[in-house]
Amino acid sequence: MTEHPTSHEGRQPLAARQQERTRPRQQDAAAAAAAAAIPSPAAAPNPGPGPAAVAEAQAATRREGDRLRFVGAATRRIARGIDLDEIVLGLCRASVPTFSDAILVYLRDPLPVGDERPVSPFVLRLRRSDRLRHTDEEGGETGPESERLRPLLSDPTADLMPAAELCEVRAGGALAEVLRGVRPVFGDSAAARAALPELLGPGRPVPTGHRAILAPLRGRRRVIGAAVFVRSTERAPFEASDLLVAAQLATHTALGIDKAVLYGREAYIADELQRTMLPDSLPQPTGVRLASRYLPAAETARVGGDWYDAIPLPGSRVALVVGDVMGHSMTSAAIMGQLRTTAQTLAQLDLPPQEVLHHLDEQAQRLGSDRMATCLYAVYDPVAHRITIANAGHPPPVLLHLGGRAEVLRVPPGAPIGVGGVDFEAVELDAPAGATLLLYTDGLVESRLRDVWTGIEQLRERLAATAQLTGDDHSPPLEALCDDVLDMLGPGDRDDDIALLAARFDGIAPSDVAYWYLEPEDAAPGRARRLARRALARWDLEEMSDEVELLVSEVVTNAVRYAERPVTLRLLRTDILRCEVGDDSPQLPRQRRARETDEGGRGLFLVNRLARRWGATRLSTGKVVWFEMATRG
Repeated sequence: MTEHPTSHEGRQPLAARQQERTRPRQQDAAAAAAAAAIPSPAAAPNPGPGPAAVAEAQAATRREGDRLRFVGAATRRIARGIDLDEIVLGLCRASVPTFSDAILVYLRDPLPVGDERPVSPFVLRLRRSDRLRHTDEEGGETGPESERLRPLLSDPTADLMPAAELCEVRAGGALAEVLRGVRPVFGDSAAARAALPELLGPGRPVPTGHRAILAPLRGRRRVIGAAVFVRSTERAPFEASDLLVAAQLATHTALGIDKAVLYGREAYIADELQRTMLPDSLPQPTGVRLASRYLPAAETARVGGDWYDAIPLPGSRVALVVGDVMGHSMTSAAIMGQLRTTAQTLAQLDLPPQEVLHHLDEQAQRLGSDRMATCLYAVYDPVAHRITIANAGHPPPVLLHLGGRAEVLRVPPGAPIGVGGVDFEAVELDAPAGATLLLYTDGLVESRLRDVWTGIEQLRERLAATAQLTGDDHSPPLEALCDDVLDMLGPGDRDDDIALLAARFDGIAPSDVAYWYLEPEDAAPGRARRLARRALARWDLEEMSDEVELLVSEVVTNAVRYAERPVTLRLLRTDILRCEVGDDSPQLPRQRRARETDEGGRGLFLVNRLARRWGATRLSTGKVVWFEMATRG
């Protein structure tokens, strides 16, 4: 059964409630009808605006349109700037003479970068000032530099140019308050009348009327400067709407300066990172001369993954390395640095080239699944006149022979580093004296205009043509050869970084090498002294016999003490005399200060005092201790 609402228990009947809900609508309708009955002023006859009012409205519309077009063009000009000077110059050129007759731009000194804390005190430096100049009847620009040069601006505007070079903003002062307010203010306002003398310097007159605007320059996080726009008495003063224009110019300029400062810091970091990732200078190992070049892909992408290296190895050998990590970012450069450091560490272990690439491949996989790189690792032996090369997906090297013939070496290409699960193969080739080996990255031979093999053939032809200019009996100078190779690049060939390493093989003649095996016995030091004396006599270096015999005896004695297999002794004569003693003990010798009661422990002290240089290198089969002495005569 349906329940009908009743009036008991405090409830209204249904009809009463519906009437209550409809009453407001009825009242609104009645009010609207009453309002409609009242005559409206709009309903009265309107004769319309007069001609003067129409003209004024059209003129205001044109001024507003001109103002918007000016702001758009000015902000685009400011935004085109890349560095700090370009942005400030863009503001000055956009403002003078269209918006103002003169402008002063002050910037914080030094400018804070990003989130770094600004230094104290708050100092503003006049970065640039510009003002309108006029030309004389002959068309020459006039200004205050000569008697007949006079500015268009009349006093006091001209007296503002130039203004004070530095301004220290006092905490709590009038200038600090205006800068904190961020909004531009007219020069004759109470705040600006107190702030402008502080900014411009004492004795500078402040323009009267609305003829100056002081606009703070606020970046993304803080105020970084101020701009002063000035108009002469020969043109209309600023209007209230010009404050909005000044605000737009100041905002775009400040944001552009922030961008330029950040870009400058990033460029500095990029340069420093690239510089530290690449060798400052190449070593000068015996029997080989080296030269190198590095070119970034562009000024806006200075950091890449290309690298080169030359690492001296035991036995007067040298490792030549060139590699290329995928990408042109900070990450690529960081990965390149890790791989380069790993290659240097592996080289000091005297591992074969294929083993070095295998460990680099493992390191790349540990860095991430998408860390890919190519690398070519070669070891040159100047005594054997041979070079051993292993490749990991890198363009093959080019060998320029002494007679001018250039050939692309047949080296197994291998897979790039980071693929994983692949074997690398090494080949051993002749390295004749006078020949030049060129290692490079693909940026030299590959671009959007040519494929890599076309580029390699062009490189080979370029090397052969350069060699013909010097004749068959002479090799082209190494530095000039590198420059000539880079000259082959065209305008559309700079798509990637370029690393270039050139090695000129001089070798060491067999007559300048003496090599012996010594049994690890007590008589070994004495035999080593006799052998060294004979070799020095054969090389007409008898005057060095006493010192060399002493040092050879000390080093051989230390080797025999720990060796279980025959000890090797080798003397190399080039522009210096180098002695190398190898044994099968991995323990490296360390120089220490012997006590007065010790019978030994002074051998390395003598080596350190008498030799020009000395060192010890751990090998996979033991170690090599070497020292070098300058030849006399």
